[in-house]
Amino acid sequence: MNKNINLLEDESIDDLQLDNLLLIQKKQGFRFGVDAVLLSNFANVKNRHRVIDLCTGTGIVPFLIYGKYKPKEIIGVEIQEDMVEMANRSSKYNEVENIVKFINADLKDTGFLKSLGTFDVLTVNPPYKLNNSGILNPDDKLAIARHEILCNLEDVIRASRRLLKDNGRMYIVHRPERLIDIFELMRKYKIEPKRVQMIHPKVNKAPNIVLVEGQRDGGAYLKWEAPLYVYNEDGTYTKEINKIYGREE
Repeated sequence: MNKNINLLEDESIDDLQLDNLLLIQKKQGFRFGVDAVLLSNFANVKNRHRVIDLCTGTGIVPFLIYGKYKPKEIIGVEIQEDMVEMANRSSKYNEVENIVKFINADLKDTGFLKSLGTFDVLTVNPPYKLNNSGILNPDDKLAIARHEILCNLEDVIRASRRLLKDNGRMYIVHRPERLIDIFELMRKYKIEPKRVQMIHPKVNKAPNIVLVEGQRDGGAYLKWEAPLYVYNEDGTYTKEINKIYGREE
């Protein structure tokens, strides 16, 4: 591991508890959550695959996918330059910069998308919230990560269509209230929904996260996975979540 990567005063290094991987993040600001962990676990990735992660932030999903599956290449795309710089320092720190790479770019740039070629697997944890308030600061980094300011759901799915190879798979994590939008846009861009899983905070609570798998030019067949519960009644993680985090044998 490269020990010569300097941290800024407002940064920390967090142990991903997976294959000795570490991630540089801001102490205050956007930090990864359980949705990124669930997305990396939901994706079906093989070691021969070429993988791309859109809206990658500080690179958490690519690092988790690398730690779990060791694909031949993973590219993360992020519009916020400081996050990309941080993610590339994480790659160097973990000595995986030849495999896990990050690019500062706009996923709405079709010329850029074409330059990347096509991928077996695409993952995305996009901004969840509709940008309909009219009062958000477009330079607010947290707002950009959480609200559809610089890209929306259709931008993400349109880009996914361009980036996936024939029969390639897309994996997205989002909010359940956007599920119909996800299905409609996937079909609009000929990415067929194939698998869905609802994530509940705990038993008897409504789901607050949904995972969807789509296949480029796939046939119509949808599999509904068993629901996943994050917390037990006492507030501890469930056995299933601990297993995903690698804490359960």
